[in-house]
Amino acid sequence: MAKLPVSVDKIIDDFGPHKAYAPQTGFHGNSEPDKLVKTHCCYCGMQCGIKLKVKDNKIAGFEPWEEFPFNEGRLCPKGVMRYMQNNHPDRILSPLKRVEGKGFETTDWEHAMSKTVSEIKRIQDTYGKDAFAMLSGVSLTNEKSYMIGKFARVALKTANLDYNGRLCMVSAGGGNKKAFGLDRTSNSWADLKHAEVILVAGANISETFPTLTHYIWQARDNGAKLIVVDPRMIPLARTADLHLPIRPGGDSALFGAMLKIMVDNDWLDHDFIDNYTSGFQETIDAVKDYDLDWAEENTGISKELIYQAAEMWGKANTSFLLHARGIEHHTKGVENVLSCINIVLASGRIGRPYCGYGTITGQGNGQGGREHGHKCDQLPGNRDITNPEHRKYISEVWGIDEKDMPGKGLSAYEQIEAIHRGEIKGMISICFNPLVSLPNNNFVREALEKLEFYICIDTFLSETARHADIVMAGSLHEEEEGTVTTAEGRVVKINEAITPPGNTRRDGQILMELADRLGEKEKFAFPTSEDIFNELRVASKGGTADYYGITYQKVVDNMGIFWPCKTLDHPGTPRLWEDKKFETPDGKAHFNPVSYRPASEMPNKEYPVVLTTGRVVSQYLSGTSTRRIGKLLDQYPEPLLEIHPKLAFQYGIENHDLIKVKTRRGEAEFPAHVVETIREDTVFIPYHWGGKHSANQLTIDSLDPVSKIPEFKVCACQLEKTGKKGSQHLTETAYQSSL
Repeated sequence: MAKLPVSVDKIIDDFGPHKAYAPQTGFHGNSEPDKLVKTHCCYCGMQCGIKLKVKDNKIAGFEPWEEFPFNEGRLCPKGVMRYMQNNHPDRILSPLKRVEGKGFETTDWEHAMSKTVSEIKRIQDTYGKDAFAMLSGVSLTNEKSYMIGKFARVALKTANLDYNGRLCMVSAGGGNKKAFGLDRTSNSWADLKHAEVILVAGANISETFPTLTHYIWQARDNGAKLIVVDPRMIPLARTADLHLPIRPGGDSALFGAMLKIMVDNDWLDHDFIDNYTSGFQETIDAVKDYDLDWAEENTGISKELIYQAAEMWGKANTSFLLHARGIEHHTKGVENVLSCINIVLASGRIGRPYCGYGTITGQGNGQGGREHGHKCDQLPGNRDITNPEHRKYISEVWGIDEKDMPGKGLSAYEQIEAIHRGEIKGMISICFNPLVSLPNNNFVREALEKLEFYICIDTFLSETARHADIVMAGSLHEEEEGTVTTAEGRVVKINEAITPPGNTRRDGQILMELADRLGEKEKFAFPTSEDIFNELRVASKGGTADYYGITYQKVVDNMGIFWPCKTLDHPGTPRLWEDKKFETPDGKAHFNPVSYRPASEMPNKEYPVVLTTGRVVSQYLSGTSTRRIGKLLDQYPEPLLEIHPKLAFQYGIENHDLIKVKTRRGEAEFPAHVVETIREDTVFIPYHWGGKHSANQLTIDSLDPVSKIPEFKVCACQLEKTGKKGSQHLTETAYQSSL
């Protein structure tokens, strides 16, 4: 059993801010870097171009890559500091093994590999193939995402593979497939600059995708109107034409009411609806009773603002609708996405210049990572693992019998539940920190302790890795070649800048050796990352995410290629559906009826306040790397509880007071940050921290029935003053960084 060497409470107490690191540039006097490597940022889905300075096989700084067409040299605070993870003293430089009662000791690769393979075989021989599971992440390249999907199905022979995109974009993917038959933002960001109206729902762009803000400002300079839907007055909302401060969980009610107003006023594109869509009548029937009084009650937004938003959207000639996790992290995330798509289709503003719709992917390869096979229900090319034709094609590419292809497995949180039921006994993870990222994480911690054997491939000893029996020292973004796909659907090239340090190995090398030792060497004989990509191209051919016409050279020559790209002479597809032929069986875009339903946990007398969670500008996901970079940590050292002055007055709370927040899952303490930029009935906590600082001790583990995404954005909580003060410097620093 994978047990902790010391008490859980002791380890939780240690999970405060990590060892912060702010290295020198590595240059001395007038010395120059050995080389400049054009590549991309390792963080969000914008994948901004950057040039890394290399000195003595270390990343020693960066220069702007002004020629790259998306960011043109612009970088956010995380992008500017991203190189600092490379030389961090916390870096794992050799495999580690757990020694009971002592913690971790370094070991050699032979022990790490042989122990791992023997335990995989023991568990699968004893309990069955699916008793060994795998969790992956979408900060990995397309090549590694593809290889992980193949590794799990061909080498591990398990159905239970899933990924941390399950916590991000899967609701968008589910909605996009239902409506369009294809899962991608419809246009390049260049079309944003000329849209007359931009609607941003549940996407704190200025903090989570800062370089995309430039495109919105360009649109504003061109006269665009901006509508922002968010329970907080996020930076983007401060200059918006309309800010709709929605009560968390009310999104489908809002967009359903806007559709009803559009119908009542005939702000519709009848030609587009009649000729290129289906399901319109059923969809408007579902919202026929959504009058403005009902909408105000169920959204928490004044009916005047709702009407103005519908009018502004309905009367526009060109428009772009963007959303992110704010409307997707719900038990009705797919329904929220579909309700957004319904108002786009009703306007007919898709598939033409300056008109678009899309989800903003949160992780570095959130787009490509959800296309090529490390989801529990997916095969490469965004194929369906339950579809016989799809299974047959991929089996032929992989050289296996279709009957040996595992079926649909369990999603990420369902795997945690299966561990508690005793169905999953072993696990391997890579690029995933579920002990910080998953909801109700005390339940997750208990699951990790129940595993008979757990292997973690990582670069730092994350909160989750501390529970592993073997930790394999993997590679950073800059240490392995590959491609990623940006949030706008542009496939770009990641160039190896340095070789992995110490006794670390490239992630791809680790997976190939494990496959070899599991008896599948010939199916994982990839001398280079380009060889993996070339197999991916063939595997994706004919799928909705078709990369066949994309090559490394083509990507480099064009600084990215938009998929689908079906032939070698095809230039790529920056704007989808200009021919009005959608990827659905009938070739039409599908309206989908959505009937509003409340969140799975609503406030009551015992738990009267809504808790919602999200990100801050200086941190990224579970913070495994960004919490180790001194200048980023200085901006936001610990999570704060944002609370409106009226709600704070009700509880006698003042700025800096340490507040106990309690839900049905657990309790934790956070310093109060009293601000006027949040709804009076809602509090907000960022989720980038683990242990006693973790917001996900509190969040609910209810899942969307279609996407299986957890409802991070809504749960009910109690607030209680502790009588103690938090750090005054902390809240003042966070306040200044948010300006």
